[in-house]
Amino acid sequence: MTIENITKYIESWAPKGIAWDRDNVGLQVGASQQKIKNILLCLDVNKDVVENAIKKKCNLIISHHPLFFNPIKRITSGDKISDIITSLIKNEITLYSAHTNLDFTKDGVSFQLAKKLGLKSIKFLKNISETLTKLVVFVPIDYTEKVAEAIHSSGGGVIGEYTNCSFRIIGKGTFKGSDQSNPTIGEKGKLEFADEVRLEVLVNNFDLPAVISAMKKVHPYEEVAYDLYPLLNENVNYGMGAIGILEKDLTQKEFLVYVSEKLGIKNFRYTAGQNRNIKVVAVCGGSGSDLLNTVIQQKADAFITADVKYHTFQDAENRVLLIDAGHYETEIFILDEMKRRLKHFLSNSETEIYKFNGSTNPISFFNN
Repeated sequence: MTIENITKYIESWAPKGIAWDRDNVGLQVGASQQKIKNILLCLDVNKDVVENAIKKKCNLIISHHPLFFNPIKRITSGDKISDIITSLIKNEITLYSAHTNLDFTKDGVSFQLAKKLGLKSIKFLKNISETLTKLVVFVPIDYTEKVAEAIHSSGGGVIGEYTNCSFRIIGKGTFKGSDQSNPTIGEKGKLEFADEVRLEVLVNNFDLPAVISAMKKVHPYEEVAYDLYPLLNENVNYGMGAIGILEKDLTQKEFLVYVSEKLGIKNFRYTAGQNRNIKVVAVCGGSGSDLLNTVIQQKADAFITADVKYHTFQDAENRVLLIDAGHYETEIFILDEMKRRLKHFLSNSETEIYKFNGSTNPISFFNN
């Protein structure tokens, strides 16, 4: 088992293609072809994390936040990031980061926060859009299932909890091959009529190259006729934040206590919403202030996120109970889900999976 096998498994859950363009996800430092030893999971990478990885004989660190977002111009002794990179390379430790792709996937960061709060009927707060393409290909009837299977096995035709989704119409295709052609049906130089199926499938944009390649390999025609239609549709498979329902209504005061206990935090900022009980709760792990209007449109009673600005609290006042529970505090629960999935994937391996046993939270609270 190599590190690449691990990262491909992670990306089957949280594809790099759904991350923000300006994000830096994937392999950060190291070699993907190394055989896996042990794995250390963390939110952030610092000196203590690297030392912990060395102690536990881990040659793969998987972090949520990338070590660096911008191109590095120099690696010099005494610089914090440079020293971490040097230590990783010296100890042959590979660093891999899954950031906004892990935020935007189902059962990702926000879903884990929602589950920690005991929410039910959890769904995305806001689905991402403009990430889908409709692939239409024209196939001889006898080859329809073979071509469809190639498309589906490469990632096409997934809609929510359904796979192998397609639409098919039977019609007549026409073509006339040149002297240099080698037609599968009929003769070159002669106008041919063929019974064909118009096969339509939704494909994530990041899956298109693999899907088209697989489709062409099994399609019988010398020249494959297909169309690509970029879509404005929301992608039901990926989105931002999460929204769900509490098992029982709570007053605002009861809910504040509930959040404190469930998330294990003593200090957080909030502004009161409407004078009503809390039932529908929206969450967004990390910085989710930009989703406030969506939260209000979804008629949520409370919204839990982090990094909330003063004026955002003003916008929420008397409209929705807005809680800033902390960036680290709203994202840390994803490590449990990552560990659970990796343990299942590596169930027949001797690889140990550890969570960093310290805290990488740079924020402390002062109590006088």
